[in-house]
Amino acid sequence: MARKRKGEGQTALVTGASMGIGVDLAECFAKDGYNLILAARSEPALKETADRLAQKYAIKADAIAADLAVPGAGETLAREIEARGLTVDVLVNNAGYGIAGAFARSDRALQLGMVDLNDRALVELTHIYWPGMLAKKRGGILNVASTAAFQPGPLMAIYYASKAFVLSFSEALWKEAEGTGVHVSCLCPGPTVSNFRERAGTGATRLSRVGTPMSAARVARMGYRAFQRNQRVMVTGARNALLASLAPLLPRRTLLGMVHNLQSPAK
Repeated sequence: MARKRKGEGQTALVTGASMGIGVDLAECFAKDGYNLILAARSEPALKETADRLAQKYAIKADAIAADLAVPGAGETLAREIEARGLTVDVLVNNAGYGIAGAFARSDRALQLGMVDLNDRALVELTHIYWPGMLAKKRGGILNVASTAAFQPGPLMAIYYASKAFVLSFSEALWKEAEGTGVHVSCLCPGPTVSNFRERAGTGATRLSRVGTPMSAARVARMGYRAFQRNQRVMVTGARNALLASLAPLLPRRTLLGMVHNLQSPAK
């Protein structure tokens, strides 16, 4: 008799699942037998990913195009999921973006959009599915933050602040869920090979010249394993973990200067 896979009978909703870490996280869940609901703006890429993973891992995969930066889009997505007769056992809040540059010269709509997508949509979807997880005493939340969450980020102020929110919120939920059987984990990648860097503009900063970015697939595997262990926070890479642990110990002025220097354009 074939061994039952860990996720069989459960469904994972993965946001931002059309590229990068989101695709690789979806594959981690699919490999373990979870059915998938994939959500992102790009419908063709989303459907291609859903079809590929469904065939490769013999699971069901639904693709639902959604722009979660639009207020109320989380509720709209949840209604569509319900209309299709689907349920959500695990929520992977991966959708998000960043914009590098001084706040004074930034586009207001893009800055507010970061808050809407990185934080508001994450809270909205979590609030929708969290009570059901607690009632069933299984499943959980995997939130994707960043090593940016551990300190303020001059020259990328809103992005850093938005990820600090994700980290704080995740840790609080982890404690609230303690002993319930529901898992909560916050994945905090450092620099990663993905389309994020191109959109954010961080490829031209001094930070991009420090170290070698980790592959999205490796980041996803680390995040998935951490979720299965109910590990509260996963910082990818020993160097990143060390820097994150040192951030609270440094004088704030020194820390701000260091981040400002790293986020400055490379010469």
